[in-house]
Amino acid sequence: MDVNQVLAGTLSPDTQIRTSAEQQLSHAAEVDFSGYLTTLSHELANEQAQPQVRVAAGLALKNSFSAREYARLRQVQERWLTQIAPDVKAAVKGLALKTLSSNDARAGQSAAQFIASIAAIELPREQWPELMQALVENVGQGQDHQKQASLTTIGFICETEDADLRDSLAQHSNAILTAVVQGARKEEANNDVRNAAITALGDSLEFVRTNFENEGERNYIMQVICEATQAEDTRIQQGAYGCLNRIMGLYYDKMRFYMEKALFGLTIQGMKSDEEDVAKLAVEFWCTVCEEEISIEDDNSQAQAEGSTEMREFFNFARVATQEVVPVLLELLAKQDEDAADDEYNVSRAAYQCLQLWAQAVGSTVVPPVLAFVEKNLRSEDWHYRDAAVSAFGAIMEGPEEKVLDPLVKQALPVLIGMMDDQVVQVKDSSAYALGRICEASADSIDPSLHLQPLVASLFQGLSSHPRMASSCCWALMNLADRFAGEPGCAANPLSPHFQASITHLLQVTERNDADNMLRTAAYEVLNAFVANAANGSLPLVAELANVILDRLEKTIPLQQQVVSVEDKLTLEEMQTSLTSVIMAIIQRLEVEIRPQADRIMHLMLQLLSTVGAKSSVPDTVFAAVGALANALEEEFMKYMESFTPFLYSALGNQEEPALCAMAIGLVSDITRSLNEKIQPYCDTLMNYLLNNLRSQALGNQFKPAILQCFGDIAQAIGGAFETYLSVVAQVLQQAAGINITDNTFEMLDYVVSLREGIMDAWGGVIIATKSGGKTNLLRPYVESIFALLHTIFNDPNRTEALLRSSMGVIGDLSEAFPNGEYSQYFRSEWLTTMARETRANREFSSRTNDTARWAREQIKRQSAAAQGIQMS
Repeated sequence: MDVNQVLAGTLSPDTQIRTSAEQQLSHAAEVDFSGYLTTLSHELANEQAQPQVRVAAGLALKNSFSAREYARLRQVQERWLTQIAPDVKAAVKGLALKTLSSNDARAGQSAAQFIASIAAIELPREQWPELMQALVENVGQGQDHQKQASLTTIGFICETEDADLRDSLAQHSNAILTAVVQGARKEEANNDVRNAAITALGDSLEFVRTNFENEGERNYIMQVICEATQAEDTRIQQGAYGCLNRIMGLYYDKMRFYMEKALFGLTIQGMKSDEEDVAKLAVEFWCTVCEEEISIEDDNSQAQAEGSTEMREFFNFARVATQEVVPVLLELLAKQDEDAADDEYNVSRAAYQCLQLWAQAVGSTVVPPVLAFVEKNLRSEDWHYRDAAVSAFGAIMEGPEEKVLDPLVKQALPVLIGMMDDQVVQVKDSSAYALGRICEASADSIDPSLHLQPLVASLFQGLSSHPRMASSCCWALMNLADRFAGEPGCAANPLSPHFQASITHLLQVTERNDADNMLRTAAYEVLNAFVANAANGSLPLVAELANVILDRLEKTIPLQQQVVSVEDKLTLEEMQTSLTSVIMAIIQRLEVEIRPQADRIMHLMLQLLSTVGAKSSVPDTVFAAVGALANALEEEFMKYMESFTPFLYSALGNQEEPALCAMAIGLVSDITRSLNEKIQPYCDTLMNYLLNNLRSQALGNQFKPAILQCFGDIAQAIGGAFETYLSVVAQVLQQAAGINITDNTFEMLDYVVSLREGIMDAWGGVIIATKSGGKTNLLRPYVESIFALLHTIFNDPNRTEALLRSSMGVIGDLSEAFPNGEYSQYFRSEWLTTMARETRANREFSSRTNDTARWAREQIKRQSAAAQGIQMS
């Protein structure tokens, strides 16, 4: 194998060459991993090699120890720990460190990535103790390119998401700070070095908490960063404001002195910078301030409600700065880029986001300066200022007191509706969005008899006038539908008089020749919202709409054979997905009244599943619609099972399309709950697919909780007949209960909690099944393990309301399964009583959870009484 040629091939734009090269590297790594690492590290360090070859070598080395999935990452890291001899490790690391001094900056950058991947393995295990010291020495004594590469390495190490590495970095904080602060000082003449240092400083701030607690060290760090905001190089300015953002988020309680002495002025200066990226980051600093202060007020309110005297320090930075900062934000709103894409983040959008947060943080204090700006500029000849005035008004709809906003909204509504006719589309779009904000946050200020007709008319007119307005108008209309739905089951609501005209208009919009996919999809989403929120008096119109949508959907079936281009295929799939989602909304709203159209709907769903190709998004929505139909028809859905189950089985076995497989798993639960015991003939096949998916390495862990919940639904549906599957399912549940949190990442915590919810839901179904079938003796081997899991849940602070509700249900069901006190010793445990009492008393939980806990508590008491009866007899 010609190493240079293969490495160059991995960067080739030719897919065939690139794939072949990657395969050759993978094969070499499998055959002789030590030799592979040695060869690549020599190429990385080889000053005579071509630059792209050195870069490719570094990337291949880094990729040998990187992976997106946690389990795979641990697997590849284990290879370094167990398969590589100490002398080879030392040589490979030495060559990587040597490359940091290369004149080739790209090679140095590539080496930095590789070193960071090895540091993630070794530093948490207290190996490679000389690494940080070597990087510090490079920064202090090396040439400029070596300083830059070493600082970049520190940055890569510190930006890690690896929990073990993050925990270990605190002990290296002195070394990290020594290097990055030295490189970030204004005395550093090389701007590339200083930029790398300020970037690394931003990445390291979380790990230098001990240093930040020291006033002298903190003052010096803040001085270096504040001086960096004044650098001529805008990259360094950006890095400095980025550091200030992170510091405010991490060390708010230490910021009072610096805000008073420097940061107020520096950040306002930064917001006024002509360099947009600098201005955005200065604006984001105040976003961070607002987010922190909103969070602190929430935390303090909760602590006060719980009777705690421990309050977080709160300095009211935003409120104090309102008169200075808000006017600058308002001016920045007028710096729109009329050519910006909808998802482009520019300084005007940053200012809008900040103004929204400001209103939430300071409430009514924000109103006077904003109102003055709006009144001054609403009629401005410069469209930028008209647009800014409209946007500013919409931005403050959440936060100020209702009594302050109400008269302003009533006064502004006719003006905003009128501005939907502005000559400039940007102003019209912002007016629609502001109306959407009012509908979302201040709907009580809208008088249905006075405002609703012109409001609805203006939004539909906007929807028809320009594609750019589609998103804002649709969002406003959906908020309108949600806010004026009335009470569930009401005969009429404020939208009833406008319902037919609205449906007609939306159907016309979706059929327009000039409607692009975005407009059509958005209009169908609005249609869903109107259907979902239709009053009972409008249900005949909803039933009529079903026929129109079904007609349209039927016409798309033959088109499947006519599409040629990828673009046409995507357009057709989007249309089929949108139409099917409307059918689903209609089914959910009509419920059992959908029965007359059920055959036609199901026939169409089966046709779609038969005609769409692989990797299509349509089956996901079809399955959701079928689930809705099963829920509506309940046991009457049985007549469709023979024709539908082949598609269901196919999706359950399709591990190459995880999203479709997940939909199928959820659909099994829906159908099972609808058919009850009639599902039994299909259970053997369904259980086989579910168990295979549970054991599969191809499907991620996120599928497991839903599968376990499916077991519970099937058990509850078929009752005593579940005995056939009990031993296998019980073994699976016991194994799953033994999975504990292996790292403190949010993903792992969420997975374990979700898994336990699935286990408890499954046991709940199994217990009810054995009880209804008179077979509770089958549970005896598993009672102890169920209580062991309940105890684990009690001791885990990460339990959720859903998990506690399921746990309470299992406690009550177990008690009713063994009413004579056979297992009363478990029920008498003090922790179990405490668990039930705390769940019942939690005011943040829903009444459903509280009621379940109350029932569980009663069952615990009955078990104690039953135990006493046994002892007396």
